[in-house]
Amino acid sequence: MNPPDLYQRSKIATLISAAILSMSGNAAELAPAQETGEITSVVISGAYRPAEAAKGSASAVAPTQSSMQATQPQSIITREFIELSVAPTAEYSRIVNIAPSLSGDSSNGPGLSETKTTMRGFTDDQYNITFDGIPWGDTNNPAHHSTSFFPGSTIGGAVVERGPGNASNLGFATFGGSINLFSKKPSKEQGFSVFSSMGTWNTGLLGASYESGRMADFGNSTLQLNYQHLKSDGYISLNSIKSDNYMLKFQREVGEDTLLTAFATANKINYVQPDNSKGATLSQIAQYGMNFGLNNDPTSFNYAGYNHTTKDTDFNYLRLETNWGGGWSTDNYLYTYAYNNQTISSTDPTGLTAPGTKIGAVGNKDIPGIDKQNKYRVYGDIFKLSKKLDSGIVRTGFWLESSATDRHQYDLDLTLGNIRDPRETKPTPVQNPSVLFDQQSMIKNFQPFAEFEWKAAEGLTITPGIKSVKIVRSVDALVNQTTRLPQNTSVDFRTTLPFLTVNQQLSSDLAVYAQYAKGFQIPDLKSFYINNPTLNSSEPQKSTNYQAGIVGKTDKLTWDADVYQIDFTNKYVSNGLAGDAAAFVNIGGVTYKGFEAELTYVLGGGFAAYANGSSNKATAADTGKTIAGAPDMTAALGGLYNAGPWAASLIYKRTGNVRQVDYDATKPAAYDTYLTSAYSNTDLSVAYLFSNIGSGIKNFKLQFNAFNLMNNQSVTSISAGKTVAGDQYLYQAPRSYQISAKADF
Repeated sequence: MNPPDLYQRSKIATLISAAILSMSGNAAELAPAQETGEITSVVISGAYRPAEAAKGSASAVAPTQSSMQATQPQSIITREFIELSVAPTAEYSRIVNIAPSLSGDSSNGPGLSETKTTMRGFTDDQYNITFDGIPWGDTNNPAHHSTSFFPGSTIGGAVVERGPGNASNLGFATFGGSINLFSKKPSKEQGFSVFSSMGTWNTGLLGASYESGRMADFGNSTLQLNYQHLKSDGYISLNSIKSDNYMLKFQREVGEDTLLTAFATANKINYVQPDNSKGATLSQIAQYGMNFGLNNDPTSFNYAGYNHTTKDTDFNYLRLETNWGGGWSTDNYLYTYAYNNQTISSTDPTGLTAPGTKIGAVGNKDIPGIDKQNKYRVYGDIFKLSKKLDSGIVRTGFWLESSATDRHQYDLDLTLGNIRDPRETKPTPVQNPSVLFDQQSMIKNFQPFAEFEWKAAEGLTITPGIKSVKIVRSVDALVNQTTRLPQNTSVDFRTTLPFLTVNQQLSSDLAVYAQYAKGFQIPDLKSFYINNPTLNSSEPQKSTNYQAGIVGKTDKLTWDADVYQIDFTNKYVSNGLAGDAAAFVNIGGVTYKGFEAELTYVLGGGFAAYANGSSNKATAADTGKTIAGAPDMTAALGGLYNAGPWAASLIYKRTGNVRQVDYDATKPAAYDTYLTSAYSNTDLSVAYLFSNIGSGIKNFKLQFNAFNLMNNQSVTSISAGKTVAGDQYLYQAPRSYQISAKADF
């Protein structure tokens, strides 16, 4: 069965399953989460505010912090920080951007366009993103679409892990680390909330959430519902966005020792934007301004009517956590998620291409375009088995996943109303020259793992582990991308990854840790865009991580610092040959080095100070030059206030200098030219909480947010064109405001 057939069925099945389960049986109290991996222990220790953190303490108010049980550099971000200091319109990229070594900015306004986050210089497809422990991402390469699955209102917390973790950490790009997102923790009390925001660029958000609390008549289960509608014109001209998100989370105890969780979310988003949304050229900026994107001229490539995208996504899982007694426990996720991108776009938003399509008469000025589809469905299962011993915890399990993808791109004549254009862009003869590619692909993944969390001595935990990676990628294309020839090929990728972490508790408020670990990244689908992919190397890209850090926590101060070196090898590159000799081989790599630190200090009277910083270096092994997209530093400073009904934050974040293109010995001057200078954002938030105001309203919160308070508009990205005239620039969105209200019933 192909992805289109499966798209709606899993959403309906999951929602029906949750509804049936909520109506049956009786149970006492919801079982606690089982201890089945590092991510779970991290959640307990801080992704949601820990119950033992006294109100007003450093651990309770810190925007980011590490856990005393950490075995690699990490930053824990709580729901409290998200609600106060992050734009209500934001998605995960804006939430995690506060952490050391992370950078990324939306040129269309907070949460109003997709944002690619960088971690230590690793790009978006070089680290994992998980939701409730499930890794997710694209199937052509493990990249992510920040606006497409989880809006900020559905995220309960985040843990940024800057490293591969232990053997039980899962994903297709472990060598860069992980951004771990978590759903909201169920409330014990029943409640209903409505929330709304309005702001700059006709931005509007409206939503509602429901918490059932513990339902005594239905086995003390809990049900959470959330709906959010967002619309905005955006800062970039005529780049509007409209989205709707629906979320359901259900939990109940099955028997006395098993906790069932059912989660389902569906998202629909409509953009008006070109498929190439890398910004405007300098000549367009000089004529129309920094925010030039689209216009209302039907004779232009930039006509808004020719450029639009619809995305439908869903993400669903069933989880069973069971305590079997005698120290045995299991944790099993059965999940599916889907992404469906349907895009119509003109071919060249830079305006450097002359109009004219082959479907029109000679000399015609029709606008050429594309019909683009990227649609996939992923199914998976994550199983973890744990056994508690006097000497520690043994964990083993596996990650099993399968995905099916259907991608195509066809030439169109947009002026004539999206009529297929038989446009031959390659000399290779094909049956229908308007088909740039029509491709189906699959991934079969199996990764078993084992680790032992050994309590070697008082306060000392040593965790060795090993993971086996077995991946099969296959392509079955009528017309393959780039070659435009039929393709039916599969390639196996296999490797074994060792792990070793150490955590030493020096005292009740001080711990140190160290990590040695191997990471990997699945080869990109583009490695199949050659005549004979079986000639490709079967070795995935790998990294060797060496990291050490220290964590301190008192009531007044929480702080941590770390150093790291990551050697990235087996870089997957083309051998430069053509025809049947073309292949992708492992050669060269990158060395990443740096230092990171973060702290929160409670000043008293409701005030706290926050700071973090990083010094980062990423250099190519063959040239010694800094690689593209790697900021040389990040820094953040902030002040927080929370006393009585008032709460406020002022957060400054700076991203360092960035090389925008990789070094090319034939164009050294260009390498020096494409350097963007450091830029900064300052965000302000002020909130007031009204309590017990009557009419059934328990609490009513008014909040004011100002983003990019200093109105900086530095260049954040330069995408090199075929000529300098075709270079595209993105800038910071200027100062913007949002006013929000939330009523709790």
